[in-house]
Amino acid sequence: MAIADPMAAEMRQVDEVIHRRLTSNVALINQIGHYIVSAGGKRIRPRLVLLFAQALNFEGPQRFELAATVEFIHTATLLHDDVVDESSLRRGRQTANALFGNAASVLVGDFLYSRAFQMMVSVHKPRVLEVLADATNVIAEGEVLQLMNMHDPDLAVDDYLRVIRYKTAKLFEASARLGAVLADSPPSLEEACADYGRSLGTAFQLADDLLDYEGDTHALGKNVGDDLREGKPTLPLLLAMEQATDAERTMIRRAIEHGETSRLADIITIVRRTGALQATREAARVEADKARNSAMALPDNSGREALLELCVRSVERSS
Repeated sequence: MAIADPMAAEMRQVDEVIHRRLTSNVALINQIGHYIVSAGGKRIRPRLVLLFAQALNFEGPQRFELAATVEFIHTATLLHDDVVDESSLRRGRQTANALFGNAASVLVGDFLYSRAFQMMVSVHKPRVLEVLADATNVIAEGEVLQLMNMHDPDLAVDDYLRVIRYKTAKLFEASARLGAVLADSPPSLEEACADYGRSLGTAFQLADDLLDYEGDTHALGKNVGDDLREGKPTLPLLLAMEQATDAERTMIRRAIEHGETSRLADIITIVRRTGALQATREAARVEADKARNSAMALPDNSGREALLELCVRSVERSS
């Protein structure tokens, strides 16, 4: 039996804002926008906005607008990502670019970005604009950094973690920070919230990297081995190469350089045998523990409890 979501009513209100704000006079925008949003997803970023607002006792309707805003920004990045990565499957169905073409996906992603800025202006808080303008700029830098790192088996672990912090963790950080901004929290508490988001986002992405080598396509909603096919040198591969034999290292290097998945089963075996999966999971747990420590700066209430639970769930997941 499924466990009831205590935030279901609030998340429905976020979904109502999302669907209302998606409306456009241009039919293709409506079609693609509703296609990707209706696919669902974890909605973890809007959930962070709501949970931090709850933990800090802010109950105004602006929290729903900003929760929807960060989901629009995230969705825009997905539309652009799938074009760059030439992905064909996301959230268990065809990507928008596979169905509607690259040009339409990029342009609708641009629409979602610009609509997100209209939405953030509507809450009339300059600090909100600062936080989200900074976040979108850093995310864009992360996208370019990842593009530069594609097919590079010599990528340093620190450089890989930098991409995660820019590309994934930054929007988690902004989502957490927004709850504090709405509640007019002091700078020290806003920074603690941001630290939580940054650490949770890093843990979340490291767990995601694991799933490319130990998940299954049905549970993931995307193709297993996609990272390798795209030539992404993720942490499990980088750590495996450190412990692998010369022949195994050559195999992994070649796969990264050429985006080859023909030896995926062999590479998964190497990644497991070298302890790279366990080391990646441990790195994710370290980040989740950092997030947990940051959350202790919040008042002791149900919002904080939910945020602490999220630290565990971000690492121990199968999709």
